[in-house]
Amino acid sequence: MNSIFYEIRDGVAEISLARVPVNALDESTLDELLAAFRRAATDREARAVILHSAIQNRFCAGLDLKILRTYQPSQLRGVLQMLYVDLFDAQFALGKPSIAAVSGATRGGGMTVAVSCDLVVASKSATFGYPEIDNGLLPAIHYAHLPRIIGRHRAFDLLFTGRTFPAQEALNIGLINRVVDDTAMLDAARQLAKSLASKPAETVRRGRAAYMSAIDQNYRRDIQTAVEQFCNVALTDEAQEGLEAFFEGRKPVWRRD
Repeated sequence: MNSIFYEIRDGVAEISLARVPVNALDESTLDELLAAFRRAATDREARAVILHSAIQNRFCAGLDLKILRTYQPSQLRGVLQMLYVDLFDAQFALGKPSIAAVSGATRGGGMTVAVSCDLVVASKSATFGYPEIDNGLLPAIHYAHLPRIIGRHRAFDLLFTGRTFPAQEALNIGLINRVVDDTAMLDAARQLAKSLASKPAETVRRGRAAYMSAIDQNYRRDIQTAVEQFCNVALTDEAQEGLEAFFEGRKPVWRRD
């Protein structure tokens, strides 16, 4: 059963996340997502790309936490390679503007997926967060880029409190581009994509390539560090307690020694 759908609409490739119930990312879903971006890169009908959710009130919950309880370290590294490295490479080589159209909840690895796009449009009811710390895990990849986007102190707040924050705050701190009414969110993203798609394609392709290179800032090196940090922490007793507590619907009990 497909978790990702792809269609061309008015010269724009629309990629829809559709893994019920919350678009949690497993190996298969990430594989489909990467294939969709690579398809868009070579699709001559597509002049821009929109990524959105087909599930109401959910954009992406991040990594499927079941992976962290069942996968061997080598398997986990493979999934993180897809989310952190391969997704970055797919966006880097896309050659056309990409827009994340966010409604509902976006958490953890879902934040990685959203901010990998060039622009983020969110509905007023959209919420964001990095809850990994509360599960004994690290939002390690966001250590690499979030301080560059919103500043050191704001990033520390979000990454180490794990708190949920609304779309308006995300806009105010520069994490997203626009906030629109819930019913108008996808239309707003489509209008933006249509505007971008009307620009000279070769100029956009070359300009975007230069732009992506300019903002790289050792990101590839930082990615590898983030993968190691995540894997090392995921194997700890604290992470296992955090995951067990999550699945049992209780608060984790942290050791205080």
